[in-house]
Amino acid sequence: MAKQFNVRPVRSPNPLPFLSFDVNSAAASTSFSSAPHFPSTAVAGGIGAAGFDDEPPLLEELGINTKQIYQKTLSILNPIRVNHHLHEDADLSGPFLFLIAFGLFQLLAGKLHFGIILGWMTMASMFLYVIFNMLAGRNGNLDMYKCLSLLGYCMLPIVMLSVLSLFVPRGGYVIMALTGVLVIWATRVCTRLVVELANCGDEHARLIEYACFLIYMLFSMLV
Repeated sequence: MAKQFNVRPVRSPNPLPFLSFDVNSAAASTSFSSAPHFPSTAVAGGIGAAGFDDEPPLLEELGINTKQIYQKTLSILNPIRVNHHLHEDADLSGPFLFLIAFGLFQLLAGKLHFGIILGWMTMASMFLYVIFNMLAGRNGNLDMYKCLSLLGYCMLPIVMLSVLSLFVPRGGYVIMALTGVLVIWATRVCTRLVVELANCGDEHARLIEYACFLIYMLFSMLV
């Protein structure tokens, strides 16, 4: 006969602690007694919007003053009466634009001269800087930065020459006459600015004019 065994369920003396919880207490703990408090963003948003409005434009942060470039360009267009007060604050933004425009018009004529133009402008600025300071001696106050600025802005007639050369036949008397007029224009304006802005410029105006004439005649040969 098979023996029968009475199996009794084993009961734990204490129930597992993580299985015993009160449903009412859990519901009370998960209920929100009050609405959450978040910081007000209206004031912060207003401050942020006002901060963006007060920030200067990107061009001004980069040191590019478009109004100043426009006024200096207009002053170069009047070779008889040049306003030298506008060029007291030297900058390289306008000259860089003129040199790039000169290179682009030369590219339209089938000539790749970007490196030559930038290199010649650097050498021309050093040439004018050395010549003037040798003439003026200790009284000379024309620095290299201002030389680059003045020579670059006065490149505007040469840029106009590169534009006209696209429509005028080469090798004729018309383009030669235009070259002479525009080179004299650029020379006169640059000489006037150097004489007005640098000390002892009046004493050496003719020599400065000759140096400027050589510089702009050199650039006209590219055209």
